Amino acid sequence: MTDYYKYLPVSAEDKNWGLYVLNAGTIRTGPEAVYPVNTHPSHHYFNWNNGRILDEYQLLYITRGSGYFESDHCSYRKIEEGSIIILFPGERHRYKPAEETGWDEYWIGFEGEIMNNLVRNSFFTPAQPCFYIGFNEQIFGIFESIIEKTKTEITGYQPEISGAVLHLLGSLRALIKENSRVHDDRELIVNRARILFRSNIDKSYSPEQAAEELQVGYSWFRKVFKSYTGLSPGQFFIQLKIEKAKSLLSDPNLSVKEIAYALKFESSFYFSKLFKDKTGITPSAYRQREISLTTGRLLI
Repeated sequence: MTDYYKYLPVSAEDKNWGLYVLNAGTIRTGPEAVYPVNTHPSHHYFNWNNGRILDEYQLLYITRGSGYFESDHCSYRKIEEGSIIILFPGERHRYKPAEETGWDEYWIGFEGEIMNNLVRNSFFTPAQPCFYIGFNEQIFGIFESIIEKTKTEITGYQPEISGAVLHLLGSLRALIKENSRVHDDRELIVNRARILFRSNIDKSYSPEQAAEELQVGYSWFRKVFKSYTGLSPGQFFIQLKIEKAKSLLSDPNLSVKEIAYALKFESSFYFSKLFKDKTGITPSAYRQREISLTTGRLLI
C-alpha cells in the first residue's frame, strides 16, 4: 500500500450529473505515528481535539488496525479493522487510529443530489455512521478502482467514478442489511488475506508474510485459502499481479521493464515468461493487441 491522495477539479457538467467525486486517497499510519498528516489542504485538515466539519460526504474503509470515532450524532466508539465510516456534511466529527496499532485507510469524498436523496430517505444517517463489513474484496476493489482512475483523470472519468461510488453505496446498503449473518472464522481470514495481497501488490510480499500477519500457520493457511478460492495464496497473488500488469500495459509510456519493476518481479525476463504462461502471449504482444482493439473501436 502506497500513501496517495488527490483533490479533483469539478465542472458544472460534473455537478449536473448528480453525484461527483471531490477527492480520494489511501494512507497507512503506523503505530504511534502522527495523525493526520499535515500536508492536506486546510479545509480538510483536523486534529483530535478540535475535530472537523466538512461540506461533503466521505466514505472511509479501515482495512487494517483499529481506532476511534465520534461525531455530533454518534457517541465515542472503537473502530475495528474491516469497518466503514461515513462522514456527513455539516456534521462535526473526529477520528484517529489507535497508537498501538495504527491503521490502513481508504477514502473517497463526494457530493451530489443523489446522495442527498439517499440521506433524506434514511438509507444512510448521521446517527449510524459506522458499521462493520469485514474484509470484503468487492468493496475493496471498488475503492481501489476509483482511486486508480483519479490518478490519470482521463477525459470523462468523473461520470465513470461517480457511477462506481453509487455502486459502492448500493453494495454497502446490501451489506448493512445482512450484517447480522455470522461468518465462518476461516472465511474472515481468507477475505482478510485477499485484502493483504491487494494492498501489497506493488511490494515484495509473500504468502508466508500474509500468514504471519494473520497469525496462523502457513500450511493451514495455504490449505484453507485454496479451499475457498481454488488457488494457492502464491498463485492468487501472482494472478493479481498479472491483472495489474494488463492494466499498466495500456499505458504506452511505461516499458515492460518498468512494469516488471513496479510490480516487484525479480526481472523483466521472469515477468515476460510468467505473463506468457498465464495469458498465452507476451506482454509486448498483449499491448499491441490492446492498441489494435482500441484503435479499431475508435474507427467504428
